[in-house]
Amino acid sequence: MNERLKALSDAGVSIWLDDLSRNRLTSGNLAQLVAEKSVTGVTTNPTIFAAALSNGEAYAEQLASLVAANPELSVDEAIRELTTSDVRDACELFADLNEQTDGVDGRVSIEVEPGLAMDTDGTVAQAKELFEKVDRSNVLIKIPATRPGLEAIRKTIAAGISVNVTLIFSIERYREVMEAWLSGLEDALEAGLDIDEIHSVASFFVSRVDSEVDKRLMEIGTDEALALKGQAAIANARIAYAAWLEVMTSERWGVLKSRGAHPQRPLWASTGVKDRSYDDTMYVTQLVADGCVNTMPEKTMDAVADHGEVTGDTITDNIDQAIDVMGKLAQVGIDMDDVVAKLEDEGVSKFITSWDELVGDVSSAVEAAKA
Repeated sequence: MNERLKALSDAGVSIWLDDLSRNRLTSGNLAQLVAEKSVTGVTTNPTIFAAALSNGEAYAEQLASLVAANPELSVDEAIRELTTSDVRDACELFADLNEQTDGVDGRVSIEVEPGLAMDTDGTVAQAKELFEKVDRSNVLIKIPATRPGLEAIRKTIAAGISVNVTLIFSIERYREVMEAWLSGLEDALEAGLDIDEIHSVASFFVSRVDSEVDKRLMEIGTDEALALKGQAAIANARIAYAAWLEVMTSERWGVLKSRGAHPQRPLWASTGVKDRSYDDTMYVTQLVADGCVNTMPEKTMDAVADHGEVTGDTITDNIDQAIDVMGKLAQVGIDMDDVVAKLEDEGVSKFITSWDELVGDVSSAVEAAKA
């Protein structure tokens, strides 16, 4: 077991891999990461699946079988079968760990189609469909934190389905996400469901914030502005953790906790460093606190394993400093409301583009299988 990653886990951070493919499953690579690098979960998104399914050989046999069984197989049906198969197999791999952690870890995420990001009812319907299709209790259904997504999050949780809320960039939206989660649990409780079975994480995106803010700081160009480069993302995430602590100490949460509810854990997403001049472990080592999840691409995980300095909690005592950073960003002319609005729009758009690529690849493969 890698000592640096174990130290991160011992500090209360669950390490999830931000990637999934059939090759990882069949080669034993994912099982090896569990054994050697403290990996306790997996997240996926349309971009990850598009990359995985571009390797047609890994999926050719299943696709041929699907077409043989149903010559009228649609592309959407093919995508659903291929992706849910991988997620189901990963859920099986993590089943024992999920049981050992009382359902907290050993989680695998699968996302609703990004084209549904502005469709509340469509999102809820597909969340239920995916949950039933995977048919494993340790699956998390990913729903983007768009405005229409907020009500979908509440309704999906109210239906007893565990949710990974994704594409969160702003503190305000994060508070709305936690409100939707709490309301969903209350609805589930009122409906007589066992809320002990419902789990959730809230994926707060990190590196993309620096990418956008740094670009604007460069455009401003003053010494004061340039001195703030590389600080916005971590400060934003630390303030989000402070908002989470507020909810965790609220009377409302206390009531739900007494009825068996589990916390909706903050999950740091987009933790691969994009600016090569920065420490390639910064979005991991600077966001350590008990009760968090960090989902990393393997490159970032390897960097932490090699030279990441884990020194315990790096969030709680730095929240005031984070607030100061955000104040300085405002003073030099950074409009964070505009930043996060742009990032949310871009996030949805990028996933739609990846989904379209996925549809194209699978469409070609289906036609080839039918020929």
